[in-house]
Amino acid sequence: MSMKILLVGDVFARFGRKTIAQLLPDLKKDKQIDFVIVNGENLHHGKGFSDAMIQELQAYGVDFFTGGNHIWKLPETIENLQKPDYPFVRPANYPPGTPGRGYAVVNTFSPAGKIAVINLMGRVFMTCHLDDPFRVADNILSELEHDGLSLGNGLSAITVDFHAETASEKMALAQYLDGRVTVVYGTHTHVQTADEQILPKNTAYITDLGMTGVIDSIIGVEKNIIIDGFLTQRPVRHQIASGKTRFGGLFLETDDKTGMAVKIERLQIFPIDVSLS
Repeated sequence: MSMKILLVGDVFARFGRKTIAQLLPDLKKDKQIDFVIVNGENLHHGKGFSDAMIQELQAYGVDFFTGGNHIWKLPETIENLQKPDYPFVRPANYPPGTPGRGYAVVNTFSPAGKIAVINLMGRVFMTCHLDDPFRVADNILSELEHDGLSLGNGLSAITVDFHAETASEKMALAQYLDGRVTVVYGTHTHVQTADEQILPKNTAYITDLGMTGVIDSIIGVEKNIIIDGFLTQRPVRHQIASGKTRFGGLFLETDDKTGMAVKIERLQIFPIDVSLS
């Protein structure tokens, strides 16, 4: 059966979470969405996440979460990621022994059935020393196939959140995986790109979903603080911005037999006057 999936870009701090609260229930209903995936590395004051915040967004209708390089800020993160079936995957190309899992097979509890959610992180201009995301992706797909799972055979979709800095690395991974996964989408830069497309072998792609957070900011942080950092070249303490917000994401629909993308729609909704009550 075909699946309708909503992918949401980096949800930044309290204002981002409240944006999800205001938009998501109606969005799910209007588009008859089966599964919602949110990048949750910025939920807690811009870096990291707490279990309470995961549960908060689940109550609004989020089904699963992906991460990135900022997920490690809170001490409880390791404990959370080690819980069986916790609804959060961290980049799969962290070194062996890193807490958590890099992909998950999730039952959507809808007629569409199961979905595989994969998280990878780029290496170009990133500070982490990571394994090759291309070969790690190959290994994950081989593991799924070993378990008898592939697109159209036990899986209605395979999604890949590629948390990376450069457009070229994101595009290269998407082309490399074209025809083998449903969608490759970028996160991390917090700036939505206008290059959404379905590649020649029917994998959906966008370089970055963008941020779900405050508009009048520098990627979610008070703008004057960041500007001061550039002017003085001294470290600055980040303060979360406040004000009206934007929502960034991608909606896609899959083919009911192949699991490949047949329809995509880039979503950017703003301004949103968030209620914090």
